[in-house]
Amino acid sequence: MTAPHAAEPAVGIEAVGGYFGDAFVDAGDLFDARGLDRSRLANLGMVRRAAPLPGEDVVTLAATAARPVVDAMSVSERAGLRALVVATESSFDLSKSTGTYLHRLLDLPRTCRIFEVKQACYGGVAALQTAVALVRADPASRVLVVAADLSLPERGTYMEPSQGLGAVAALVGARPGILEVDHVGAGAYSYEIADFARPRHDVDVVDTDLSLMSYLDCLLGSFTDHAARRAGADFATSYDLLAMHTPFPGMVRGAHRNAMRKLASRTGPAVQEDFERRVAPSLRLPEQVGNVYSATTLLAVLSAVAHAPHDEGAELGVFSYGSGCSSEFFAGRMPAGARRRVAAAGLEEQLTARHRLTVAEYDALTAQAATTMFAVPDAVVDPGRRFVRGAADRPRAVLVGVEGYRREYAWFPQR
Repeated sequence: MTAPHAAEPAVGIEAVGGYFGDAFVDAGDLFDARGLDRSRLANLGMVRRAAPLPGEDVVTLAATAARPVVDAMSVSERAGLRALVVATESSFDLSKSTGTYLHRLLDLPRTCRIFEVKQACYGGVAALQTAVALVRADPASRVLVVAADLSLPERGTYMEPSQGLGAVAALVGARPGILEVDHVGAGAYSYEIADFARPRHDVDVVDTDLSLMSYLDCLLGSFTDHAARRAGADFATSYDLLAMHTPFPGMVRGAHRNAMRKLASRTGPAVQEDFERRVAPSLRLPEQVGNVYSATTLLAVLSAVAHAPHDEGAELGVFSYGSGCSSEFFAGRMPAGARRRVAAAGLEEQLTARHRLTVAEYDALTAQAATTMFAVPDAVVDPGRRFVRGAADRPRAVLVGVEGYRREYAWFPQR
């Protein structure tokens, strides 16, 4: 494996949180209800799709994911929080950051920068790298990164079973216990392309084939740039684990196969063995949630760490792609105890505890949630119409009403 660069102080992810809704619909049930070809489900690789419920929007997802991280911080640690960076493509405000609502809900210090990052699904990694740079400039500080997204389902399409929702929160500091981000060698590859756009909150313009080709192109391009900057980097041998942007697991499988052939001249059964060993751990969580857009690569990273075959010193190669497009390949390292710390965040338990919806329930609740998840002038929301389990241990943020476009939130149950 490539030797770590020890000259610079370690910076990376110290603690994490996540929230992926309280309900899901089975991917197979959606295939059957929509009359989709069941033979394509295995290629898609999805098991469950997170479902939106009334009172959920990008703020509630982000706040619910971040609260356990913030609650675990001491008073002095909170005071040292110097920035809140939110990555999303689901904001309902074209002016102020989604983070302003989080700042109030999480009771963060006023000496904390607040801003938002947007670049499709690449946004989460862009926010992470921005946070790493801020901490390197001020090693005594910490930065809270939250990536959160949701969308209106593309009903009746093969996209629908893979569209998810949720948020990942990552506390970035100089004592990384989950992932140390390599200080050199991040490779980038970007250009303008019309593979995906969201000109309105309720309109997704998608060219699936073009997006797939761009994803493959950017993986090759960003890794080539990474290898030019990080001496000795080899796609097949330099990383114990690979975590890639996962719009659906089948796409990652194809991208890995393509990259092994073009970057490492590997084909045949050895490629499948490599996929199961180095890539499959990163898919365990995404296949239960769906595409969480800006949060998807971070979710894949947490999945890789949680399901890594070994712990201390394992090196990760991370690839993030955002339509439009921008991409990055960087390296990270798992410190000792990383798996235990991710397990303590309870992501697996949370996914298991979700309520299974019938397709009819999913359709009705999604239609209701769609009336408030984005910008509306006025609305009354009944947060009681939710499937909340273990609420005493894990409060959820909920939207309780909108008046004159001003959105009001509360903790359920009461904080």
